[in-house]
Amino acid sequence: MALTGRTALLSALGALFVGFVLPGWLGILTVQLALLIAILCDLALAAPVRKLHFTRTGDTTVRLTGEARTHLTVTNPDRRILRAQLRDAWPPSSYAPGSDITAARHTVRVPGPERRRLTTVLRPTRRGDHHAVRVTVRSFGPLGLAARQGSHDVPWSLRVLPPFTSRKHLPGKLARLRELDGRTSILTRGEGTEFDSLRDYTPGDDTRSIDWRATARRQSVAVRTWRPERDRRILLVLETGRTSAGRVGDVPRLDASMDAALLLGALAARAGDHVDLLAYDRRVRASVQGKTARDLLPALTNALAPLEPELVEADARGLAAAIHRRTSRRSLVVLFTGLDSAPVEEALLPVLPGLTKRNELIVAAVADPRIEEMAAGRHTPQAVYEAAAAEQTRAARRRTADRLRRHGITVIDSTPSHLAPDLADAYLALKSAGRL
Repeated sequence: MALTGRTALLSALGALFVGFVLPGWLGILTVQLALLIAILCDLALAAPVRKLHFTRTGDTTVRLTGEARTHLTVTNPDRRILRAQLRDAWPPSSYAPGSDITAARHTVRVPGPERRRLTTVLRPTRRGDHHAVRVTVRSFGPLGLAARQGSHDVPWSLRVLPPFTSRKHLPGKLARLRELDGRTSILTRGEGTEFDSLRDYTPGDDTRSIDWRATARRQSVAVRTWRPERDRRILLVLETGRTSAGRVGDVPRLDASMDAALLLGALAARAGDHVDLLAYDRRVRASVQGKTARDLLPALTNALAPLEPELVEADARGLAAAIHRRTSRRSLVVLFTGLDSAPVEEALLPVLPGLTKRNELIVAAVADPRIEEMAAGRHTPQAVYEAAAAEQTRAARRRTADRLRRHGITVIDSTPSHLAPDLADAYLALKSAGRL
């Protein structure tokens, strides 16, 4: 077949030369016929597309803003040489803004029967699962006058995990945790903690820690020291309703909550506590239970990766019921939600007594740093109006937070860059006070 095609191609080139020599319309007709023969012959010599075989290897997970490499192996079983342009198509969000999407286009030459491996570099801009769309191949003949084109479905999935930018705070928080854990000189007291030893009273000690029986047996006042308990239960609850979809800067509030949840989860797991996760709006969107400290962080990131806000009002009673089902003993419940007055007063406040009766509760909310910028503006009349609106918003959030605190709830209202470390500090403060 290949020999016949080459012979026909040489005959076409000869006819083309003759056509230029012949005069008038006969020469033009001969040239057109020769070109047609050359195109058909070139097409016949192009390697078939449908016979190609494809396999994939490469990365299956990557953190957001990271770089993933997927490898596509092309096998040409035909005797004809594959001269092709190949496009390995992925969703647009698989590439960084302003990057050259032609990085997914490859020029390849594969003699038969051989194979070649092509690498596509992806830099995703969104969390979640990214699926390869299709592989499109345009196979050219030796002259490049004609080509065959076809597509193949070669499945591959890349899961884009949360970036976990708050990881940088983890070493400092772990150092404080080691102090609380008694690996340095700090020992604390508090209800529900483990008794450690007796020591002499020093000014500033809590009088409730005085051991009167031991004091009666010695000449100085003795106080009990306590070691924070391990093996506590922590439940991270992300409310994924419409309030979590609001964007703060370039990302939704839900993403900032995820980052804080990952830092607290990693810290609590190192403290020896059991950490579970629940994402809920009107139904359970994600759940992690019963993971060991070693497996917890991968399980959390994997569960949070495809999670997106739902544009519905969250069901507070359903959320409270889901929390009760997962807290058979007293636990620390960290609820990531908003501080908008209407949802809190109408939905959350009625279910608080049941939650705080059995658990220690922290409410973590994402504040908009733009509000702080607006509140500081006074240089133009428009800035003054914006500052007044910002102050009104801040006052409303403070009132909502105060109502929650009156129920014994710890409230963290911080900007995205400060939410994770502030929440970790609140967790360590509760441990230090013996409330965990």
